[in-house]
Amino acid sequence: MTPAGEQVFQTELIAAIPNIRAFAISLCGNPQMGNDLVQETLLKAWTHREKFQVGTSIKAWLFTILRNTYFSQFRRGRREVQDVDGQAASMLSTPAEQPGHMDMVDFHRALEQLAVDQREALLLVGAEGFSYEEAALICGCAVGTVKSRVNRARGRLAELLGITDASDFGPDRPSQSAQQKASL
Repeated sequence: MTPAGEQVFQTELIAAIPNIRAFAISLCGNPQMGNDLVQETLLKAWTHREKFQVGTSIKAWLFTILRNTYFSQFRRGRREVQDVDGQAASMLSTPAEQPGHMDMVDFHRALEQLAVDQREALLLVGAEGFSYEEAALICGCAVGTVKSRVNRARGRLAELLGITDASDFGPDRPSQSAQQKASL
């Protein structure tokens, strides 16, 4: 890689960090594990930067490295037992400050209940803004498979969150009532 190419690589690598961090945390469901996954991804990318093809999407390349690293750790983690007594988990809970926060907590819990392949496809397309084609390249599968995974993930999220129609979105009934009274 030329010095100019390395400078471009470094700039693009740094610019992609917020995106890969958000994806990693969403994929893991744990900010600390997500940050560790980002660090591992960046280390691998930097170590193997000569394999990056200039002119291609560094973001897609990083997401692929991150995804592969996550699944390697996930397979290894299935053999490990952590927090058997639930003590660490009990320290993570905090009281909600507002209903919106609780809605987000419910969403994260529902998201974590999705199958890993569905969650990954939904996050790539819905949260990161990748096209179905780009997501298929990152996941290493067909475009139709990604579309199917996203569709099943959306349906399952709606089921888990109890969403039946469009009226389920927006303020809750007490908030709607207060808004109506305020407008009178």
